[in-house]
Amino acid sequence: MTTQRTASSNVEPAVWLSGVSFAYGAFGVLTDVELSLPPLSFASVVGPNGGGKTTLLKLLLGLERPSSGTVKVLGRSPIDARPRVGYTPQHSQADPAFPVRVIDVVLTGRQSGAGRVGGYSRADREAATEALETVELCDLAQRPFAKLSGGQRQRTLIARALASGPEVLLLDEPTANLDVRMEEELHAVLQKLQGTMTILLVTHDIGFVSHLADTAVCVKGTVAVHPTSELTAELIQDMYAKPVRFVHHDRHEPRGHDRGDAHDRSRGEPNRHDRGNAHHRSGGEPHRGEGSCGSS
Repeated sequence: MTTQRTASSNVEPAVWLSGVSFAYGAFGVLTDVELSLPPLSFASVVGPNGGGKTTLLKLLLGLERPSSGTVKVLGRSPIDARPRVGYTPQHSQADPAFPVRVIDVVLTGRQSGAGRVGGYSRADREAATEALETVELCDLAQRPFAKLSGGQRQRTLIARALASGPEVLLLDEPTANLDVRMEEELHAVLQKLQGTMTILLVTHDIGFVSHLADTAVCVKGTVAVHPTSELTAELIQDMYAKPVRFVHHDRHEPRGHDRGDAHDRSRGEPNRHDRGNAHHRSGGEPHRGEGSCGSS
């Protein structure tokens, strides 16, 4: 269950970068980045491959240090703020064949219990259960992680990030390799989280979060920030240096709205939303009564 938070007009930014540059050796990735995001904002981070999107997240996590400039998260250095930041990487390091349950994966997000004698506390288990409820996977808590569909695995990893009760959530291309049905399920989770924490979501599919994100952070060596409502085909085409196609994401619109806006898919790839009307979940469909939302 998520709690709606209220941002004060006088609080410091949740994310703040000033004069930040970064290079891998002699290869410059980011130059003179200026970025300020208020608490509880939802930002989509977009840009071409190799433009620096993942590097930007690594700087916010303290996994990389800038060559110059200052990075602050929640008013602190990224390392000091890390316990208050949730992160879902682009590629999971978890071996899907490893015999671990969904609830066990989510519990690893509880840093406080990782090294404690006797294992995880009751508070840790309650937090993991709440995270699974948020991503609507409570029924699968006892299922082996290897038996989940791709979308269910992604939601499990988001639950892992939520288990620590973060104030900032960083998601690196969470929709990669997901089919349309799985995208819809993930979109519902993000809609639930909107306004409860600061969210930065790296994506190539701008339309996926266009109804949720209030800010677009365009990354291509430098950073430009635009209100999502002001993104145009010309701006996106300039950023990606290739023609863009517009696709409808009406199915992601909250109920009660009938909006026919066309949104951009920036890769110029075929519109997978037109590949037929019938979609199905792969592998692990929830089964009621399969197990309680908890650990034993």
